[in-house]
Amino acid sequence: MNQKVLIFLLPNLFFGIFLLGFFYKRQKNLTGTFPDASEDWLAIQNDRKSTLASVCQKQNLVKLSSKLNSHVASQLFVEHKHRFIYCEVPKVGCSNWKRTIFILQADMKAEASEIEHDHIHQTSVIKKVVAYPPAIQKDFLNNYTKVMFTRHPLERLVSAYRDKLLHSEPLYSITIANEIRAMFRKNKNSSEKVSFQEFVSFITANPPNSLDNHWKPMFLLCDPCNIPYDILGKYETLGLDSEHVLKVIGAPESLHYPSLKRYGSEKRTNGDITLEYLRQLTSEQIEKIKKLYQMDFFLFNYTMKYEDYFSLND
Repeated sequence: MNQKVLIFLLPNLFFGIFLLGFFYKRQKNLTGTFPDASEDWLAIQNDRKSTLASVCQKQNLVKLSSKLNSHVASQLFVEHKHRFIYCEVPKVGCSNWKRTIFILQADMKAEASEIEHDHIHQTSVIKKVVAYPPAIQKDFLNNYTKVMFTRHPLERLVSAYRDKLLHSEPLYSITIANEIRAMFRKNKNSSEKVSFQEFVSFITANPPNSLDNHWKPMFLLCDPCNIPYDILGKYETLGLDSEHVLKVIGAPESLHYPSLKRYGSEKRTNGDITLEYLRQLTSEQIEKIKKLYQMDFFLFNYTMKYEDYFSLND
């Protein structure tokens, strides 16, 4: 009799264990509240830093200068109350990070949705590291939590094109667009919007250091080989990484990274949209942007997706 009961109970016991494991994993993925969630995140951070350090050494990108480059210092925003330094990389959620810094400085007296896009990029309230003497800059870098966020280079490139060349923003849709038209069109009076092909031809015709910050390689903006960033976030894991950043710097628990978008009616640039634009390029253009963003791919470990993109034109 006991044997029959055991035979009946065993399958149910195994099924119960299976369900328990399934729901544990499901809950962990949804909430990230289990104890090893932070350990997983730290392991990912260590992997990112290890990859970065290895490539920096192999590519001889480590410099022996004690002084911070002024161009890089102008990309670093500093928030003193929480001893926080953020490197601005356009098209990687920088507007919302600047809103977050503004709120941290204002002691939660502002709502992210109340801070307009143009205002947050023009305000003098948020301080840059470049505004301080070299000795104090060094002190900040040694004692503040330093954060940099990256994004797949090609997705960032497409996002920059859509944002700056397809909308009515005088500097880009008029001034830079006219410069591009003059370079690549026989009819200089043509008023059609700059194509993605023309845009790519334009940026690959210029030295990387001379490029606009919205499409300049990320490693040139933030110099991660010579600034030891404490947190290397990614746009692809923005929600998780941003919550950890706020926790690490001791931000109020009620503060969360906002998900505001300048052109709310448009879909955010994603992998599918990026592929649509990449298919418009020639094999020669593909090779040129591979070369332009090569260090970003290697340093921030975007090589797998990078190969997937380029297999389209092989």
